[in-house]
Amino acid sequence: MTKCLRYFLLLAMAFLSAGVASAQVTGSIRGQHKVKKKETIFGISRMYELSVDELLNANPEMKEPGYELKKGEVIQIPWPSGKSQAAANQTGNASQTVAGTQNDGQKASAASAKTDVRNRAIRLGVMLPLHDINGDGKRMVEYYRGILMACDSLKKIGISVDVHAWNTPEDGNIQTALADKAAAECDMIIGPLYSKQMDALSDFVTKNDIRLVIPFSISAPQLATNRNIFQIWQSPTDINESTISRFLGTFKDYHPIFVDCNDSTSQKGMFTAGLRRQLEQRGINYSVTNLKSLEENFSKAFSRTQPNVVILNSGRSPELGVAFSKINGLKANYPELNITMFGYTEWLMYTRTHLENFYKYNTYIPSVFYYNPLSAVTQSLQQKYNKEFQTDMQQSLPRFALTGFDHAYFFLRGLNKYGKTFNGAAGMFGYPPVQTPLQFERYGNGGLRNRTLLFVHYTPEHQVETIKF
Repeated sequence: MTKCLRYFLLLAMAFLSAGVASAQVTGSIRGQHKVKKKETIFGISRMYELSVDELLNANPEMKEPGYELKKGEVIQIPWPSGKSQAAANQTGNASQTVAGTQNDGQKASAASAKTDVRNRAIRLGVMLPLHDINGDGKRMVEYYRGILMACDSLKKIGISVDVHAWNTPEDGNIQTALADKAAAECDMIIGPLYSKQMDALSDFVTKNDIRLVIPFSISAPQLATNRNIFQIWQSPTDINESTISRFLGTFKDYHPIFVDCNDSTSQKGMFTAGLRRQLEQRGINYSVTNLKSLEENFSKAFSRTQPNVVILNSGRSPELGVAFSKINGLKANYPELNITMFGYTEWLMYTRTHLENFYKYNTYIPSVFYYNPLSAVTQSLQQKYNKEFQTDMQQSLPRFALTGFDHAYFFLRGLNKYGKTFNGAAGMFGYPPVQTPLQFERYGNGGLRNRTLLFVHYTPEHQVETIKF
């Protein structure tokens, strides 16, 4: 399938019809306004002959609770709803379309293709299984919708994106997509989902000087030699090594306690064994106990002079519940004990059951993402997703639509600011991610690997903070 976005959505994905409006947003912002002292939302709307609702809709942050208009703030000024797009285009002030049509792609001249990406609309390609046949397709459809939402948000700050999407299922031939003329004109391609498609895609992006973003967990040995590749996924081995390193720095003054949970299905041995090995190499004493130990023996594992950090060898909720019950009993008898829990990413799914204990025991959870359902930005995006696509996001962690939003926003912002020199390093621009932070390091002489790690920290003050490394 080799259609540009509009035709792709209409012909190949009728079930995505609710997303067409988002995909075909045309320029509706006529300019920006820098707020002066004592100006009000009502006054600015009258100045530009707008209704208050029109101004608020162009600046969604104004709808958030507690919002205050501040001097020096730059806000978007839309065209009044009665003015046609044709009239807007005649003034020369309307921004470019978020997602181009097939005709737009055909109009791109050879000269335009060579211009700096910072001076024109960014051409984004998406090569993923975009269908409703199985779970892969449905998850990637949601991820893709998040990409469209990011393009829509970027348009509001003056960054235009032409999106082309190809359905590349597992049993399909990716060469069909690569044969499309529009593919070679992309500045960046997001995909693929399947390792067997990497050889062809790696060669293609090298030949055409295109940046390739691999979003999910596939084998991509091409990363070692292809400098055009960004790989977001981190292997369990990489995450374990990073987590152990950060643990040793964060808890250097703590007494570690390893608790055997008698979980025959556990796969946490690689982490606990690696951590114990590093502690031993540094001459740091630690204790080992068991969930089935009697209270007296269990209590002997805990230091009375140092803060304790408890590490289970299971990530499952039932074992965690037993551990909290055991530790609560211990604290009742020995209230002077200082106890911190160190967990696993799976624990983020257990907040409904264990949240109070997370707070009580100053819990740290390592992760590469943090989904905060109470965040105003998260809630706003979820509401927008529901409104535009007539469905809710899937109940998964992380949320695929928010992942797509963060990925697209990060890379498109980077291309717009730095052009093709963008390497995703920490501090290149201040984008606060909704769910999925990113920062990249060069992998030898090859591409760039994401090296983000978070500690999600539940404090005794009932606060949640994310500590990014």
